Amino acid sequence: MSGAGLVLQELVIGYRRVPLLPPITTTAHPGRVTVLLGPNGSGKSTLLRTIAALQPALGGSATLDGAPLAAMGPRARARSLAVVLTDRFDPGLLRGGEVVALGRRPYTGAAGILRAEDRAAVERALSALHAESLADVPLAEMSDGQRQRILIARALAQDPALLVLDEPSAFLDAPGRIELLAVLRRIAEDRSIPVLVSTHDVEAALRAGQDGWVIDGRVLRTGTVDALRQNVIGPAFATGVVEFDSEVGIFRLRRPHSSQPHL
Repeated sequence: MSGAGLVLQELVIGYRRVPLLPPITTTAHPGRVTVLLGPNGSGKSTLLRTIAALQPALGGSATLDGAPLAAMGPRARARSLAVVLTDRFDPGLLRGGEVVALGRRPYTGAAGILRAEDRAAVERALSALHAESLADVPLAEMSDGQRQRILIARALAQDPALLVLDEPSAFLDAPGRIELLAVLRRIAEDRSIPVLVSTHDVEAALRAGQDGWVIDGRVLRTGTVDALRQNVIGPAFATGVVEFDSEVGIFRLRRPHSSQPHL
């Protein structure tokens, strides 16, 4: 459908008028998880923050279902776009359900009075993250994995048309990373929204993601994760010590070259 999803058109990201990458033109499609991959310092967080209008673009546009995100007012943007960043915050005495209810602020206003539809949205968000049992648990007492589920549920309670997450699995163990990406995939499909998630865990992303944006040097390469696994991931991430096995989708140490002559 024309105009549907997140569309970047000649988007230029950077700081102080210095671009980090050439102009970006690509799409994150509704109902699919797009994983954003790239080495440390390649510009992943800058790209996500620019899309979310948390910092200005140097050029071009990011539109959601045809509407420019940067031109939206704060409340309209909060109803359209939900963002989960790596920033930690002090939850005070808030419990899980109360944190998730904060996601309804774009609808309740400053008074924060929850109506029946707001409470239902909170319950749906907790259920989607399998976090119902955390509703009455203080956030300060949760494990990193539990806290992350609550923060994503808070974003989901906004009923967004786009969900953006920056390193949501940074504090999770390997099985937890796979499980979280599977949950995000189900959310994208059930709600028919694009989910854009950056991660350092390339192997997990290739298992659970559907589409990919890979920052390879100063170029953003896009495609399905299967195509990127075959042609892009190795050159983008391999080093003199580590190589990528595109057949099984894992990194491994390079075998040392033998100095012994063949007999």
